[in-house]
Amino acid sequence: MPTPALYIFFGLIASGKSTLADLFSRTHDLPCYNTDRVRKELAGLAATERRPDGMEQGIYTPAFTRKTYLALLDLARRDIKQGRAGVILDGSYARLADRQQVIDLADQLELSAWFILCTCSDDEVKRRLALRAEDPEAVSDGRWDIFVLQKEQFEYPSELSSSRFLELSTEDPPRQLLAQIDRFIANGA
Repeated sequence: MPTPALYIFFGLIASGKSTLADLFSRTHDLPCYNTDRVRKELAGLAATERRPDGMEQGIYTPAFTRKTYLALLDLARRDIKQGRAGVILDGSYARLADRQQVIDLADQLELSAWFILCTCSDDEVKRRLALRAEDPEAVSDGRWDIFVLQKEQFEYPSELSSSRFLELSTEDPPRQLLAQIDRFIANGA
């Protein structure tokens, strides 16, 4: 795996990005920063505290979302400057502007930026959201109504070069997906 680098796992609610980012983090011994966790830390909340806020409300306003994404960039910058070989960023990155900030940071720090878009069927999203709703340890506040809105507003990453962008269906086994990511990175290095 080339180093140093930023690895961005992104996509819609319940797309499997956090599960895959966590597996990649543990496999490659890299720090992983998740927007849900960082957002709640910034708000002074426990990671598993449920927030009924709708999209663009409460801790999900555009201003708080910008603050959250900037905090992830600061964490990545700090870790790279401290000598970490790479950093994983895990969030929706639904807007071109948010992805561009990651690219700008990678350019400033002379890093590669690898974008992994996680996708799955709507039926799988419903199944995952139902499981998450029953899990007291779940961090995400994602719900079906928010997923529908997010899906309408998601800016597909057509700006990303195919040499740095991989789209995956997370309905495949996680270990198989991890091998696919490693091959993608090795071939693009």
